[in-house]
Amino acid sequence: MTEGKNLLFVFSDEHSRDITGCYGNTTVRTPNLDALAASGTRFANPYVNCPICVPSRASLATGRHVHEIGCWDNAHPYAGDPPGWGQALIDQGHDVTAIGKLHYRSEQDPVGFSEHVETLNVVDGIGDLLGMIRRPPAARGNVGDLAGEAGRGESTYTQYDRRICAHAESWLERRAAAPGDKPWMLFVGFVLPHFPLVAPEEFYDLYDPATMPLPRLTGAGERPDHPVLQGLRDCMNYEDFFDDEKVRKAVTAYYGMVSFLDHHIGRLVKKLEETGLLGDTRVIYTSDHGDNLGNRGFWGKSVMYDESTAVPLIMSGPDIAPGRVVETPVSLVDLAPTFMDALGAKPMKADLPGRSLFAIADEPDDAERVVFSEYHAVGAIAGMFMVRKGRWKLIHYPGYAPQLFDLVADPQEANDRADDPACAAVRADLEAELRKICDPDEVNSRAFADQEARIAEHGGAEAIKARGDFGYTPAPGQTPVFG
Repeated sequence: MTEGKNLLFVFSDEHSRDITGCYGNTTVRTPNLDALAASGTRFANPYVNCPICVPSRASLATGRHVHEIGCWDNAHPYAGDPPGWGQALIDQGHDVTAIGKLHYRSEQDPVGFSEHVETLNVVDGIGDLLGMIRRPPAARGNVGDLAGEAGRGESTYTQYDRRICAHAESWLERRAAAPGDKPWMLFVGFVLPHFPLVAPEEFYDLYDPATMPLPRLTGAGERPDHPVLQGLRDCMNYEDFFDDEKVRKAVTAYYGMVSFLDHHIGRLVKKLEETGLLGDTRVIYTSDHGDNLGNRGFWGKSVMYDESTAVPLIMSGPDIAPGRVVETPVSLVDLAPTFMDALGAKPMKADLPGRSLFAIADEPDDAERVVFSEYHAVGAIAGMFMVRKGRWKLIHYPGYAPQLFDLVADPQEANDRADDPACAAVRADLEAELRKICDPDEVNSRAFADQEARIAEHGGAEAIKARGDFGYTPAPGQTPVFG
């Protein structure tokens, strides 16, 4: 067991791994994350367990895969059952505070925090009902806003993140002045770089739109024509509202939002230094999923390509090796045992799929370790199941053809090898690995059944469609606008 120390966990929203300087991006400016990685350990291949907010966060909260807990989509939020690492830490006498975005059902639920500070949860404790309608998917409203709003400026999300940072700085000052008997954990949930794609002027202007990298694989014959992915495009047709100028503004804004996030992470690390807490506090940073950012004609998340499923994951502080890069694939379910380990707490009693990142980082790299992700939410006419093992990634769609990518030879995932006879053994091996984790047909059927039952509870599909689409969860104090 690792020696118990305080833990600052910073969790952003929609930050793709490859839009980070320490992951090799030479355009984006992330000096604070880069410094954090240099002072600590960076995981080269981290994945989320679901590429959309609410299920990803429920998986994080419990250390379990989505199909184990039934938090399928943005209308199935975590409400404290099953208990997760937060409750386990509280039961052992640790203070666990949440500031900022959680995206659970309600702070009144036993979700594993002893204190909530301006936390953000799903709309009305219900969330995005429209996203449950998948046979066929209900078309989204407000999709034109993503392109129309993109650019320089302020949003309610940038304002909220400024408040989150200020709350966290004040909390650290108070905690330094009144230390407790046991290590504490502070969960800071920033919203950026989640859309709207609006970056404050000083961060937007770090970049020249004319020189920004444009989306990949958008030409004729380059976009995947898989029917499940076409269903996503039909449901969330963001691309229809973009032209070249708007694409450049959107990409520039996203990069500026990442730099805005990085700036605030730097402020928190500086506050640890100023308060004298840094020597007794570890810092872990990651995100709930990535953003396609126009690649293959997709915006937002909701697919199994690395832009959507691969996120940064960095940890730094006492007893964490500086400058280490861990190649072993990991995922967010590994954070539950990591948090227990970090605070020196006893392991959770549940049999969980993850392992402590401290243990993984201390071992030789294991490129063959399997990581898993799944998706059953908005726009998906079938469930999506991803297995990464070694250089290969399999994406399984019940009832439809799979996809198979060689991430070493083809890091942009442009060449589907699923039907290549030379890859038949690899495909069979990854399909077997998938079935060790779950029965995809059973899980797919169960997800649809649970969603259809909840649709009925809320008056049926037509009533939900009449309610409309609010685009994204509003910041505290902001009223959702349905369209």
